[in-house]
Amino acid sequence: MEYQVTVDVVDARTAGSLIEGLADVLVDCVDGGASVSFMAPLDRQEALRFWQGVVAGVARGERLLLVARDHGGRVAGTVQLVTAQPPNQPHRADVSKLLVHRDYRRRGIGRQLMEAVDRAATGARKSVLVLDTETGGDGERLYERAGWQRAGVIPDFALKPHGGLCATTFFYKQL
Repeated sequence: MEYQVTVDVVDARTAGSLIEGLADVLVDCVDGGASVSFMAPLDRQEALRFWQGVVAGVARGERLLLVARDHGGRVAGTVQLVTAQPPNQPHRADVSKLLVHRDYRRRGIGRQLMEAVDRAATGARKSVLVLDTETGGDGERLYERAGWQRAGVIPDFALKPHGGLCATTFFYKQL
C-alpha cells in the first residue's frame, strides 16, 4: 500500500531546519543495517555533522537535497542528487544516500523519492545518473524496477554497519 508523502527539493535554509529529522532517518537506517558509509552505532552528533555538510553543499549549489515528509511534517526519507561534476561530465549526476526511516518502509516512499530524483535531474539538465547500493539489498530491486541498468558488482567493497564485508552494485540511468 502506497503511503502519500510530500517530496520536495529543499533549499539550504529549509534543509537546515530539517537537520534533526534528517539525522533521525540516518541514525535509524544505520542502526537497521543500511550500508550507507557509516558504522553502527552511529553517534547522533556525527549524523548532525554529516547533514550540516550536506546543507553546506546545497548552499554552494553542489547538490540537490530531496526530502519526503508525512502529513505531520516528519521526515520519512531523503535522497541527494550530487550535481557538481568534473568539467568533462556536466551532463552527469550521482544519486546518493537514499534513506527511508524504518517506520515508513514498504510504502512506496523510496519509489516516490526516486521518481522525484528523475524530475530534479531533468530540471538540472542532467541526462546520466549513477549510483551504488549494497548487493542483494532492497535497493537493488527498487532501482531495477525504476529502470536503472546494472553496470557491475565489486565484491567486498564496503563494511556493513554492524561489521562484515559486502559487495556493491553500481547502476546507471539515462534520462
